[in-house]
Amino acid sequence: MSEIKISSLQNGLTIITEKVDYVQSFSLGFWIKTGSFRETIENNGLSHFIEHMLFKGTKNRSARRIANEVESLGGYLNAFTSKENTCFYGRGLSKHFKKTFDVIADMLVNPLFKPEDIKKESSVIIDELHDIEDSPEEFIFDVFESELLKETCYEFPIIGTEKSLLNFQRKDFFDYMQKFYLPNNIIISASGDVDHAFVIELSKKYFSEFKAKNIDERDKIFLQKSTGKTLSKNIQQSHIIIGRTTFGYNFKDRMVIYLISHILGEGSSSRLFQSLREKNGITYQINSFLNSFLDVGTFGIYFSTNPELVKKALKIIRNELVKMNSGDIKSSELRKAKEFTKGSLALSLESVTNRMTKIAKSYIYFGKVKTYDDVVDEINSVNLEDVNKFAISFFDPENFTNISVVPK
Repeated sequence: MSEIKISSLQNGLTIITEKVDYVQSFSLGFWIKTGSFRETIENNGLSHFIEHMLFKGTKNRSARRIANEVESLGGYLNAFTSKENTCFYGRGLSKHFKKTFDVIADMLVNPLFKPEDIKKESSVIIDELHDIEDSPEEFIFDVFESELLKETCYEFPIIGTEKSLLNFQRKDFFDYMQKFYLPNNIIISASGDVDHAFVIELSKKYFSEFKAKNIDERDKIFLQKSTGKTLSKNIQQSHIIIGRTTFGYNFKDRMVIYLISHILGEGSSSRLFQSLREKNGITYQINSFLNSFLDVGTFGIYFSTNPELVKKALKIIRNELVKMNSGDIKSSELRKAKEFTKGSLALSLESVTNRMTKIAKSYIYFGKVKTYDDVVDEINSVNLEDVNKFAISFFDPENFTNISVVPK
């Protein structure tokens, strides 16, 4: 059993907890609703850079002490940046909840941003950037989204560019935090053996003196038509994504395309896996994916293969898209996709970190916390007519863009 509670401080900071009776651990996340979608070409990568820098020391703790205080208690501390959110999170035994909260809150409230640390960390992030560029299976996804979402707030890569990373000054970090690291732009979520009143108490201790400020509305999205893109690298295999833009989290029937994606290319029983890998032995990696933001999303099919087999693979994929576009999805396929989705969701809830993430993202994107039963009801409400109607409107191959990273 679990119990979800939601509270807000007077300054707008939101606290969401989920008490899970059968565990003795917790997962705690501090979510700031900002990421690369808040950036410009000049400061691209700053959201992610700040994520790194907050681990480099505070007025109260050195970088070593930040790591030691949590890890010495058997806990774990980390963070990530996406296009729309930055999250600092920790997990551990419930008796060490306060210590983990203290450490992360201190990182957010009292950062130092020493110039020498900024210089060193810029080199670390540039190495990370080069690692991505050397990994075509990662790099191609950045290219895909930048191309399909060009001239929108989502076009910039999360990690930034080498030029921008070398130009950041100490003032840039403080200015950005003062603009977006605001109480009305922060959600604190916790799942596991946690006490809601205690989380409120700790939140007040660190954040009650901070005042809410207005945050600029995000720009309205106007999508540009993409004609595709091909890049050459010193690699052996060709890496391809064919895809298109689609709806975001605010689309009421998002579950329809989610289930269709599973039918088409997620899992070894999917249409694409069976037609490309099992029947033709063309590719090791083949899958479809749905990546959603608030008001837009991308849908794509990714595969890698020998350059000599690319044309054959694309022809098979096109044939599968044509079939979907004709509305040929069977009730048995939909039933299997539903059961797989419900099973995957249930299994994911065995992790308190997954639970912490789900309650936070649900509140960010839907303004409420969707329970397991709520999601199951959404899955069950999708019928075969809904699925085929959407497939007929969506899967015209002529509306898909081809992004390729190929050998030189």
